[in-house]
Amino acid sequence: MFDLVPFRNRNRRNVVERDDDPFNSLVSGFFDDVMDFAGRSFRADIRESEDEYTIEAEMPGMKKEDISLEINDDYLTISAEHNEENEEKNENYIRRERRIGKYSRSFYLENVEQDNIKAEYNDGILQVHLPKTEKMPVKKRTIDIE
Repeated sequence: MFDLVPFRNRNRRNVVERDDDPFNSLVSGFFDDVMDFAGRSFRADIRESEDEYTIEAEMPGMKKEDISLEINDDYLTISAEHNEENEEKNENYIRRERRIGKYSRSFYLENVEQDNIKAEYNDGILQVHLPKTEKMPVKKRTIDIE
């Protein structure tokens, strides 16, 4: 049903090298927090039951109005845009932060009643319910290893 693309593959050696760099360890904590929202896609879990598929997407800090769902050519696209600015009235501020991020993930839909898709957003979790059009028989076979 879903066409999934794996996340960027980080090898262990690069992670260890980054941790050894003193400059990286000093600055990475700050920039990881600031750039976290702008640099990554949201996480999504996909569950299947007898009657439907369910996508649960983690979108903390988002407002319902910032999220959009669209179906185009059998692809469900979940998009979100987030703007956050911490404003301080003090002119002698040491640190001022802004976060701006746009996210988009697409999922290929197969065996889904597109007219009956429902979505709800509560406590930072978007749930998209995708009812199945028909029950698909489980295909099981054994694959020989050469």
